[in-house]
Order: sequence, then structure tokens, then C-alpha cells
Amino acid sequence: MSQAPHGAPSAPDQTAAASLDAARPVRFFHRGEIVSLGDVEPTRTVLNWLREDAHCSGTKEGCNEGDCGACTVMVGELQGDDRIAWQTVNACIQFMPVLDGKALLTVEDLKQGEQLHPVQQAMVDCHGSQCGFCTPGFVMSMTACYERHQGCGTQPTRQQLADELSGNLCRCTGYRPILDAGQRMFELPVQRLDEAPIAAALRTLRADATLARPGFFAPRTLPEFAALRAAKPEARLLAGCTDIGLWVNKQFRDLGEILYIGEVAELKAIRDVDGQLQIGAAASLEDAWTALERRWPAVREMHLRFASPPIRHAGTMGGNIANGSPIGDSAPVLIALGAHIVLRRGEAERTMLLQDFYLDYMKNQLQPGEFVQALRVPLPRDGELLRAYKLSKRYDSDISGLAAGLWLKLDGDLVQDVRLVFGGMAAIVKRAKGAEAALRGQPWTEAALRRAMTALDTDYTPLSDLRASAGYRRRAARNLLQRLFLETRPSAPLSSKHVSVWSDIV
Repeated sequence: MSQAPHGAPSAPDQTAAASLDAARPVRFFHRGEIVSLGDVEPTRTVLNWLREDAHCSGTKEGCNEGDCGACTVMVGELQGDDRIAWQTVNACIQFMPVLDGKALLTVEDLKQGEQLHPVQQAMVDCHGSQCGFCTPGFVMSMTACYERHQGCGTQPTRQQLADELSGNLCRCTGYRPILDAGQRMFELPVQRLDEAPIAAALRTLRADATLARPGFFAPRTLPEFAALRAAKPEARLLAGCTDIGLWVNKQFRDLGEILYIGEVAELKAIRDVDGQLQIGAAASLEDAWTALERRWPAVREMHLRFASPPIRHAGTMGGNIANGSPIGDSAPVLIALGAHIVLRRGEAERTMLLQDFYLDYMKNQLQPGEFVQALRVPLPRDGELLRAYKLSKRYDSDISGLAAGLWLKLDGDLVQDVRLVFGGMAAIVKRAKGAEAALRGQPWTEAALRRAMTALDTDYTPLSDLRASAGYRRRAARNLLQRLFLETRPSAPLSSKHVSVWSDIV
């Protein structure tokens, strides 16, 4: 672990602090105009505001925890001067101040006069709705897909449509009619969203001062964010709200002061730096997994199965890592790749291996006033192999019973180095040191595999819970090692279609 000394946290920049003194309304574009809210609570959800204040009841409340997708809406951000990037999010776990400077679209925005939007018409034509409760969420997910593909002149495959809808779980009519509608919508006369007035409004909002309200701070620069974090070490850091939103909805917790990271452009950046992929802490899960997949194609299935598109659009990989759940899907893959984590307090930074960041269940190395700034992942080199596996009760949008990131460096048929990392097997995500020792320096043979599988039993003492029993986790972890061997053995390795029932999907 390399570490720069903390030193005393620097005092907040006086100019930055002064700019945050004067509270201003939360401002965003909705229903053809800029909405200004001066008295909205920091943790009021977009769903509750839509239904109770804006009287837009098309957006429905289902699970109220970001799983079912009945509350799916589209949020747009200005890219450049006139392009709008649209993403689906779950309105039930998004707080109103997060909408500041953005555009909000709901199912009420789609119909023009008496003419249904192609997505809506396709749902009618293909009988894709039954009770109708979940239909608006489907329609919004399909609209985002429609806009994205119309914009680049492509048409999604049926499987791509299924992936787009993996966060919409209620299907009264079954999967087929809704997927039929997803194909049918591209056969109807094209009807795009009129983005010109939205872009004009967002350009106006871009000139607004930094948002600071009682209990909610959204600095826009990294120095400003770091200074505020140092000055307010007890404030709750908020990223995508995909976890913290449930603390409010389900546990009715008081979050205290909130420091929002999502407006800091420097922390959203993803780039290659000195032979490493650097992922800013505020980069979305979707952007982070996409970047990882470009360098390490073997993470594709984990990417697709990490929660759902609305969750990946809102949540951040930095938040997933900082949260430190022992069943989180990011940590096993990143630790297996030898990733480092960059922590910052004031102007001081320190870097450590991600595997050293976790101390115990939900305990980590973060100090008061410190925050995760970035993740650094080594780029692939010759002889390195990676596999990422996830086991859960359903394929799409489900929490892991067991997750694994398995990395090998082979020199011919010799295991030069190895990192075997499992989530769901202990209080933290951690490496299987005994199994690694059984393989390191040994020929990559079935005999070595069997020794590693035996050693695995000494590495972990898993618990039984609602997701999986301890016995299942032990057997499954052994089996994943065997799958790794079958896919990477020097002689006649098997392709994924021979070892996975999901090969036709991914």
C-alpha cells in the first residue's frame, strides 16, 4: 500500500463556501416548462412529488425500492449545447434535489394530441398490457430504447430489448407480447421527442449557481467537494441513491446533512492513465461496467446482470465499493483484477489495494472527512485471464447468492499468479488465499484444481441466509473453480456455450 500523509484537512475554499451560502430553489424541466421548487425536502422522492404535488399519476408505486420498474421515468442531461442524454431511473428512490438542472419525462409527456407515441401504439397493437399498473414503466424503458436506437439509426435485437426491460419485472401478459411491441414500435412512423425546447431550457439552467439548500449541498468542482467533505465529515455522502433511497423509504431514517457527489464532473470521468483504467467515484455503474467490458470482455455477463438499467444509470461503482456489501458484485471483479482505490481528504490523497480497503462487515479504511475519489484498474497484459461469475435465484435484476472474480496469469501451462475472489462467502469480499497458494507456481491441471477446491473449504466459513445456504455456497464456489479450469485449461478449453446455460443470452 502506498500512502501519502493525510496532514490536516485543508480549510474550505472561502470563495466556494461563500457561493454555497445563499440557498436557491431546485430547478428542472418538466411538462414543457422550468419548475422551481423552493421548499422541497432534501429526501422527498421524485415519485411522491409526481403523484402528490404535480398530479402526474401515470407513474406508479410498486415495490418502492427500485426493483419492479413501475415507477420508471426518463431523466435527461445536456451534453454539449444541444444534445440530450436520456437515461431511465427509478423515481421511487431518487431525491428531488438530484433533478436540479435536468429534464424529467414521464408517460404523460409522450402522447401528442390524439396521437399515441409509437411505443404506446405498439403496446396497444401487440396487447402488451393487461392490468396496466406496470405499463407506464415499460413504456418509459421502451421509449428510452426507441430514442437511443432511432438516434443512431439501428434497431435492437429481441435479446437487446429483453436486456433493456430487465428492470421492469411485472409482466401480466408475459414476456412475448411486450417484446413483440418492442419490435413493432420501430415499424410504425417515426416520432421523436422534440428536444429543442428542452435543450433551450437546460441551457438556461446551466447558468444557475451551485445548488445549496438547508441539508443538501451539491458542489460542482472537486476542490469544492473535498473542502466541504473535510468541513462536514458527518454529512451523508449521496451518489446514485440506489441504496440510501431505501434507508428513507423502508427504514424511515433521518439522513442529516447530505453532500451530493453527482455534480462533480471530474469525478465522473473514466480514462486510461499510466496503464490503468481510472474510474471516477461518481461515474455511473453503466459507464463503469461498459468501460471495463471494453478492456475485459469476460465481465459482460456480470455487467448485464448487475441490478437493472435504471439502477446502473443512477448508481455509481464508487458508491457500490464504498458501501462495501459482502454480496456486492463490483468488488470481487475489481479485487481479482488487482484494482487500487484512491481516497481523498482535503488536498491529501492516499492509494491502497482495494483488497485492503475492507476491514470487517460494513467497516472500511475511510477516515472522517475522507471520500473515495477513484478506482484504478490495471489494463490487460499477455497471459492474463479473467472470469466473472454470478449465481442468483433469477437471471435478471437479482441480488447475488454468490459472486466470483477469478484471475489467472499463465506462462504456458504454469500458473504464474492467481487471484480468486468471492462475494457472499464471508463478512467481506475477500481472496481465497489457501486456494491461491495451492495453484500458484503449479501446472494448470485437473490435479491442481482439485487441490485448490479442497483448500477453498479452509478459506471461508459462509453463512446461510435467504439468498443461499452455507452448504450451497461451498459447493457452488468449488464448482465455479472447476468452470474456470474448463474454460481456461491449456488443452482443449471449453467455450461459454458448453459450460453455461445462459450462453445464448450473453
